[in-house]
Amino acid sequence: MFAPSAPPRVIVGVDDSDASRWALSWALGEARLRGMELLLVHVAPVPSYAAAAGVPGHGTVCGLREAGGELITRLLTELRSSGGCDPARVSGMTLLGAPGDALVRLAREEDILVVGRSSRGLLSRLVRPSVHRHCAAHARSTFICVVPPTIGPLTVPGADGERPARRRLWGRRHETDG
Repeated sequence: MFAPSAPPRVIVGVDDSDASRWALSWALGEARLRGMELLLVHVAPVPSYAAAAGVPGHGTVCGLREAGGELITRLLTELRSSGGCDPARVSGMTLLGAPGDALVRLAREEDILVVGRSSRGLLSRLVRPSVHRHCAAHARSTFICVVPPTIGPLTVPGADGERPARRRLWGRRHETDG
């Protein structure tokens, strides 16, 4: 006899970044569209000195868990107060460890795992490994990496006396409408 399995979820890794906000927005829309539970997960990386000491009750570790809990609480409050979600289908959790590894272990095969991707410098990538790359390489669930949109300069065809570009359609040359 088979035990009933838990329904699939949309799991979104969150932190306090713009990329994370975009990922949360995408995940909320996907959860609503598919009628799935939305699970917000904050994973605080344990500092190497605390992990080496092997002291789970270390003040820094407890502080990381509390900060993650406050972030999850704030995000859940914002979601529920905006009316954009069913409060019964949205939950959150805070974990300690390597963020990419924790998210991959948490996501089941039928889940959708969502993370944001921000641009970081070389030094930052050396100090903290890329969560989205780890998830892309190791996730057994559907994985979505949300890149925040960039706003560049607007260019208007025909501005500054420019001539509209030409293009070929069906082998004949046509000028584009400006």
